[in-house]
Amino acid sequence: MYRITAIALAALLMTATLPAAAIGGVAGAGPQESSQSMAADGDAYAGTHVAFETSNTAVTNYSVGGEAVFENVSVDSQSDHESETGIGSSSGLSAVTNVSGLGLTIDAQTETRVKIASEGSASMSAHDTERGILTVDAGSESQYVEATLAEGANATAESDGNAVVVESENRSGAFVIAGDGEVDVNDEGDVTAELGSNSTLVFRSYDEGERDEAAKEQERLIANGTATAEVYADHRDGERVADVATYGEDIAVETKAESEERLEMTAERAQREGTVIIATVSETAIDGAESADDLEVTVDGEAAAEASSYSELEGAIGGDQSRYMVTQSGEADASADVLIAVNHFSERDVAVQPASADGGALGDSVPGFGVGVSVVTLVSAAAARVRS
Repeated sequence: MYRITAIALAALLMTATLPAAAIGGVAGAGPQESSQSMAADGDAYAGTHVAFETSNTAVTNYSVGGEAVFENVSVDSQSDHESETGIGSSSGLSAVTNVSGLGLTIDAQTETRVKIASEGSASMSAHDTERGILTVDAGSESQYVEATLAEGANATAESDGNAVVVESENRSGAFVIAGDGEVDVNDEGDVTAELGSNSTLVFRSYDEGERDEAAKEQERLIANGTATAEVYADHRDGERVADVATYGEDIAVETKAESEERLEMTAERAQREGTVIIATVSETAIDGAESADDLEVTVDGEAAAEASSYSELEGAIGGDQSRYMVTQSGEADASADVLIAVNHFSERDVAVQPASADGGALGDSVPGFGVGVSVVTLVSAAAARVRS
C-alpha cells in the first residue's frame, strides 16, 4: 500500500509591500468572508469573473466574464433518473434529458471558490477565476449531469471523444471527465454526462481565441488523469488571491497564509505516483519577468529539466527527474501556465521562479516573476490527518 504524504506548495511573493491579509483561501480551506469584489446573497453568487444562482435542484444562469454560458446545470443519481424515466444505461447518453436534479445549496465559500452541496453524494464547485472552472464531483454514487445551454450557445462533441465544446458569442468552453464516465450532446442539443463513482466532470471556459492547442493539451492531461490539480494566482484591487481546483478523489490541496511573502498550499495524495500540477499566474504576477520564457523550475534545489514536448513532460512521471513546461495562450494573454510534472511524491522541494541572468536558479530574495512553488513532504502530519 502506498504511503500517504502531504506536500506543502509555497508561492513566494516577491513584493514585500503585499499584506498578508491579501492572500485568499483556496480549495480545501475553511469558509472565509468574501472580498469587496465578490458577493454571495442567499442562493445567488456574484464574483469577479463568475456569477450564478441556485434553484432547488440546479445551478442556474451560470456566466463567465459577464457572458451567459448555461441556463442550468443539474445532477441526479443514475439509479434515480433511470427509475424515474424508465430509460436504461443501454439507451445511450443522447437519450438522457430533463435530469430532475438533486436538491442543491451553497455550502461553503472562500474568496475564489464556492462549493455547492447536494442531497446525494454529488457536489459542485465554482471557481471565480478567468477560466470560470465548474466541477461536478460524483461522490460515492454514479451520476447523470445535464447542462442546458444559454440562448445562442451550441455544443459539439469532438471527434476524439475527449471533450464536448461549448461555443457562445465571445467565449468557448470544454467539458472533460477526470475518471470514469462519458460526456456527449443529447437529443435536445444540450450537454449530458455519465459519471462513475468518484469521478469528476470539469468545465473550463475561455475568452475568444484562448482555447488553443496548449489549452487542449491541458484538457487531455486532465481527462487522462495525468493532471490532478490546477492552481490560479491573481491580484484583485491590489490584493493577492489564489485558487486551487482538484480533479479526482486521491488529491486534496489546501492553502495557508503564514507571511507577507509566502502563499503555502498543502497537497496530499494517497499514492506515491507523480502527477502534473497546472499553475496559471495572471499578468499582474509577472511584472518582474520580461517574459514567460524567463521561468525555471527547481526540484530539491536542483534545476528540473525543461520538457520540449508533452510526451516528454508526461514521461517524467515515475522517472528519474521532474520536468516542466511554460506556455502562454496567444500574444494578448500575459498570463503564463507552468506545467510541473513531479516525478513522484516523497520528500521534495519544487520551486518555480524567474531564471537569473546567468541561467542559474534563484533564491527567495531575488525579485522577478513573482511566484514560486515549493514542495515539502510532511509525512507524519499526513498520517495523522488522512484516512487510508
